Amino acid sequence: MSQQQSSLSGNSGPRGTSAFKRLFTEYSYFVSFVLIVVIALIVNPNFFRWRNVSNIFIQSASTTGFIALGMTMIICAGQIDISVGAQVAIISGFGIEVLNATQNIWVMLLFCLILGAVIGSFNGLLVAKGHMPAMIATLAVQTSSRAIINHFGQGGPFSVAGGIASKPFYETFRQVASGSIRIFGYALPYPMLMFIAAALLFGLIMQRTRLGKHIYAVGSNEVSARMAGVNVDRIKIAVFAITGILCGFTSWIYSSRLMAVASANAGNLFEMDAIAAVAIGGTAMSGGRGKIIGTFLGVLMFKIINNTLVAAKVPTFLTGAISGGIIIIAVLLQSLRSQGK
Repeated sequence: MSQQQSSLSGNSGPRGTSAFKRLFTEYSYFVSFVLIVVIALIVNPNFFRWRNVSNIFIQSASTTGFIALGMTMIICAGQIDISVGAQVAIISGFGIEVLNATQNIWVMLLFCLILGAVIGSFNGLLVAKGHMPAMIATLAVQTSSRAIINHFGQGGPFSVAGGIASKPFYETFRQVASGSIRIFGYALPYPMLMFIAAALLFGLIMQRTRLGKHIYAVGSNEVSARMAGVNVDRIKIAVFAITGILCGFTSWIYSSRLMAVASANAGNLFEMDAIAAVAIGGTAMSGGRGKIIGTFLGVLMFKIINNTLVAAKVPTFLTGAISGGIIIIAVLLQSLRSQGK
């Protein structure tokens, strides 16, 4: 009887350890999120004030939040896009010109979405039909987009017109990023609600639709996916096009938040921030594995880190170095995790 009990207890140990390891592996992004929130609370006792929390969501939605959702799809498909920051710059600049000409925020939104879809589809065609490495194709688009917007902007800003006659339209557009809905006494910013809704939508797309399953299949093994009947080229074009559309939507909110974008540095390092958020959210950089919920928390983690650094009075010039360090640590942890399987 004692031997049987010891045998049972001996088996339960490894099983328990294995279950814990599997739980930690699958939900490491959630554990990381909790740890970062705890650290942020220690550094900044006012961290949980609603104004600070809502500001984190506004920063996430108006910069890299939506882009990171698209970047998750691209990386899950085994690709990369380093042109997203430049896409935001060129779409925002020309979008503001359209807004000033029409004084209609919905016309501007439609223009931004269409231009984003065109640029994203062009990226996808270069990769799928031109057989170019994604890094090289998107680097070319990044360089070209930066050059074009700098040429038309002459290095200066594109500003939303705010004269007396156009003040109502000016204020209406400003509300896109600064407006809110009050629920249970809390002011919920529009960007916060839009970002949460987008995360839920893309989570369903990746987990419940044929497109999502095909994206994972292409990222896991492109040859096997092609043999299984998946239109690999169409999937590649689709993920780049969707990300371009999300860049267009981001440009709309980004322009509303700033009311002017600098042609020289608009969207600068957005690609770095988006990739960092995807990486710390647990998406495999080699493709084939990742979750939108992980990216959603990854975006918030990244903004919480920035928020904490500001509270700790760390120089802003070190943000880029910290972003690179986060990517390195996240990818190294993924590599170690893969080796341990």
